[in-house]
Amino acid sequence: MSKVYNPFRYFNSSPEVIRLVVMMYVRFPLSLRNVEDLLFERGVDICHETVRLWWNRFGPLFAADIRRQRVSRMRGFRHWRWHVDEVFVKINGETHYLWRAVDHEGEILESYVTKKRDKSAALRFFKKTLKRHGKAEKVVTDGLKSYPAAMRELGNEDRREMGRWLNNRAENSRLPFRRRERVMLRFRQMKSLQKFASVHANVHNHFNQDRHLVDRQTFKAARSAALAEWQNLVA
Repeated sequence: MSKVYNPFRYFNSSPEVIRLVVMMYVRFPLSLRNVEDLLFERGVDICHETVRLWWNRFGPLFAADIRRQRVSRMRGFRHWRWHVDEVFVKINGETHYLWRAVDHEGEILESYVTKKRDKSAALRFFKKTLKRHGKAEKVVTDGLKSYPAAMRELGNEDRREMGRWLNNRAENSRLPFRRRERVMLRFRQMKSLQKFASVHANVHNHFNQDRHLVDRQTFKAARSAALAEWQNLVA
């Protein structure tokens, strides 16, 4: 009989505390020391470096679990509309590009960091997104020439749409990431940017309930369900 994998086995703290720490740091615009102080008020005494260790260790695990559930639910969805754009991010004073694909519901599908925003970078991003999520009915982009060049090579240029306000969904979805970027005082490595962007996107998707579109009771029920699912991640 095979043993069940337990990612928390070498840690003295409970899985509930670890999940709480990761959620607070990734979901909210808090620094490592902010999380340390908030937990201390609740009787949990940990160092800010422990917060860093836990989110680095468990953040990708939680994000992968959320993404796996999301992909299994949405794969094969026929009327899937993607909004694609690229975000300028400074790393040690040098401009890099965070490519992002957002679906029609505002959930972030993929985040990919490159040093350039040419055809080859766009092609790598599209291949990565298509491999994980399948094909979309329509892909909304801005006027960057790299998009049609890459889509032409993939044979799906006919699915492309472009308009002045059509891509507002992608433009607005970058705001939570920008808030986190300011609190973290920017990034220092491409690897750390790629890791955090991927984790942050999936955690944001999980807790994004579109509360402005539903009544209070529906929002509370959805929020409780999201928290309950979070407590069972990597269980």
